[in-house]
Amino acid sequence: MARVSVRPILSLTNTQRTLIIYKFRGFASARESSVEEIQAARKWLEKLHADAIPQSVGELSFSRSSGPGGQNVNKVNSKATLKVPLDALLKHVPSALHSEIRSSRYVAPKSNAVIIQADDSRKQSDNAQSCYARLHQVVVEAGRVLPGETSAAQAERVKNLQKADNERRVKTKKLHGSKKNSRKSRGDD
Repeated sequence: MARVSVRPILSLTNTQRTLIIYKFRGFASARESSVEEIQAARKWLEKLHADAIPQSVGELSFSRSSGPGGQNVNKVNSKATLKVPLDALLKHVPSALHSEIRSSRYVAPKSNAVIIQADDSRKQSDNAQSCYARLHQVVVEAGRVLPGETSAAQAERVKNLQKADNERRVKTKKLHGSKKNSRKSRGDD
């Protein structure tokens, strides 16, 4: 594995370094978000509960379910379908999570909406609650892509690595300079 020099990164600000590291690790949302937005999204996700996204944000409809169940599935509209326009949902979610929510498997690109269906239960109310729980899960899943915070030990390790790289670089430059000086004194140039 080739060694990568840290020198060009040292001249950057902490925010720029963090974004470069996030890009290197492949965090899609970090490419479009600043470090402050990522931290705000982390705090928002810590406080997130199932009722944080208002139920009025989407349209809930019921239809007949399919599959086994006998006469119940043929007579009762128990299947719940929740359709939430992306624009309405993204107003309630931090911007660092937007790209991950847009790439969710529940997003219908043609209608530009999140569509969630549930027919697990025989009751409409249970299926409606299941839809909202799945919407909550979509937001939580989007938040899992956010990179974690750097621990103090990791920050110290990076600082030591940078210091060691700088010392190695200075030592190499001095060695190279002394080699050139020895040539000058001999006249071998």
